[in-house]
Amino acid sequence: MKVLHTADWHIGKILHKQPLKKELENFFTWLLSIISSESVDVLLVSGDVFDLANPSSKDRQLYYNFLSQLSKSNLHVVITGGNHDSINLLDAPKEILESLSISVIGGAKENIIDELIPIKSKEGNIELVVAAVPFLRDKDLRNKNTDQVYKDRTEAVREGIKNHYEQLANICASEYKTIPTIAMGHLYAKGSLTSDSEREIQIGNTAAVESSIFSPIFDYVALGHIHRPQVIGKNENIRYSGSPIALSFSEKEDKKMVLLLDLQTKKEVKVKPIMVPRFRELQKFKGTYKQVEEKLINYHPDYELKSFVELEINEPSFNSNILSKVEALVDEYEGSEKFIILKHKTVFEEGAKDTSELFTHGQNIEDLTPIDVFNKRLEQEELEPDLAQSMKDAFLEILELVQTEE
Repeated sequence: MKVLHTADWHIGKILHKQPLKKELENFFTWLLSIISSESVDVLLVSGDVFDLANPSSKDRQLYYNFLSQLSKSNLHVVITGGNHDSINLLDAPKEILESLSISVIGGAKENIIDELIPIKSKEGNIELVVAAVPFLRDKDLRNKNTDQVYKDRTEAVREGIKNHYEQLANICASEYKTIPTIAMGHLYAKGSLTSDSEREIQIGNTAAVESSIFSPIFDYVALGHIHRPQVIGKNENIRYSGSPIALSFSEKEDKKMVLLLDLQTKKEVKVKPIMVPRFRELQKFKGTYKQVEEKLINYHPDYELKSFVELEINEPSFNSNILSKVEALVDEYEGSEKFIILKHKTVFEEGAKDTSELFTHGQNIEDLTPIDVFNKRLEQEELEPDLAQSMKDAFLEILELVQTEE
């Protein structure tokens, strides 16, 4: 049986006011071709289908159009919710999607056994079991720790996640002992390498879990939430697939991929990374004004979509003329057929600066997440570390409640 692991599509993502819809459309077209050429039996999507809890009608249309095309590929699809997703939105068409062999687990189930999805052959035999664990919210974990006392919320979150997977592993060991088993997850694993585009939810990612929480009963663990593909705990069978497209400039050098699993028998899993083509380049030019100007002149990208460019001009001393030149340079390349300048800033080592303490020149408030703004504001207060962390924890808990209700 062949299984394809992907995650973090973030449909509706906007990068500095520029939608990433075209990249996703190209990715979906490419993914359909891979599913066909590799004869994929099961597609796993480990959370963050959408970038917002309340996506636009066009973003929903993109999602359902792609699911419609998948339904023609004669494979089973398992989708779990992430911290960006609305549980109700994902779960709403559950019955309809199940008739198309598409299983969706938007949020933690009251009866945990409902998160186990048996994948059957045409003859009706169970060939694979998927523990489809979505993003576990604080309210899900708190309900399962009512008989325990923990020294802080971070420890309670870790233990709640651990207990959740232990329960599923015990069921699999009892009911599906000889059948290949895959666990899905949308969480922050200790030691994982993050980028700038992951949204902090569970206590600013301090509730990192150890890879040891995943029982050996699971033949593979398909993770989402971290946007860079990577192996966790030096275990080749515990992996993040990463996002299929770059979601921030910090990911501009990342090699995006999906992961193809070949399951022969129990405990025999071969993992093959398949590189996702780069449809658009994200490029950052840094240097003095003259250096950046020259780099732009000599920049000739060769991608299907226009490149997105970020500029950082660094000058030794303040010069108002430089600011005027930078603005003129940006205006000059507006409407370029080769690239779009999304963001620019000018930094002077000495003298007056065109940046404030809170925001950099050329940065838009739309580019910041709520936690970004809160952290900036918190930095202005002279607070003891413990108090600052407590305030951050409280803010994150409120933010989670608000996003869950959207």
